[in-house]
Amino acid sequence: MHNDLLPLTIPDSEPELYQRAIALAGYTMKELASLAGMPIPEDLKRDKGWVGMLLERYLGASAGSKPEQDFPHLGVELKTIPVNSKGNPLETTFVCVAPLTGNNGITWESSHLRKKLCRVLWVPVEGERSIPLAERRIGTALLWSPNEQEERQLRHDWEELMDLIVLGKVESITARHGEVLQIRPKAANSRVLTEAIGEQGQPIMTLPRGFYLKKEFTRALLARYFDL
Repeated sequence: MHNDLLPLTIPDSEPELYQRAIALAGYTMKELASLAGMPIPEDLKRDKGWVGMLLERYLGASAGSKPEQDFPHLGVELKTIPVNSKGNPLETTFVCVAPLTGNNGITWESSHLRKKLCRVLWVPVEGERSIPLAERRIGTALLWSPNEQEERQLRHDWEELMDLIVLGKVESITARHGEVLQIRPKAANSRVLTEAIGEQGQPIMTLPRGFYLKKEFTRALLARYFDL
């Protein structure tokens, strides 16, 4: 059985990718990490992306840290999502960096965020702190594209948040803005600054920001698929 799970080449098709992801259900992080020869960190505080990297290795993701989908030839993005025992997401989901400059003429249709979310392979993983990382199991993967209502919600929030950025109000955006999407600082430390537009249209330096999906959005999405 373990032979099925050797780290794999780039998948040729979406069904092949999905079958690989489904095959991982029930495995623990320890089982996968030992097959992949990847050391398991003590916890995820300093290694937030470790679970995602482990799954990328098995599923044959090719993008690495390039700003495109994880499976660009399939147009599919991989997102691991830590859930509790009831299947509810434990945290917001990072989607992509929010562009703070050069946004003239950008539309929802042409946005990086929409491209990232048009087709997502969600892989739920046990995320409760009480379970040691090595013993956490992988759940059943699902392939998702936004339905009309989800697309409408995402577009509405994106347009509202981008308006604030373009109008020089990036510093006044809080996590409460947006119904399903939020923007918040995305930096390992507060010394990393990036250029943005100030209220008077002048260049300012501020923390990089990221787009995140709120937990209510991902909870509804998982619930619809798994009849939770």
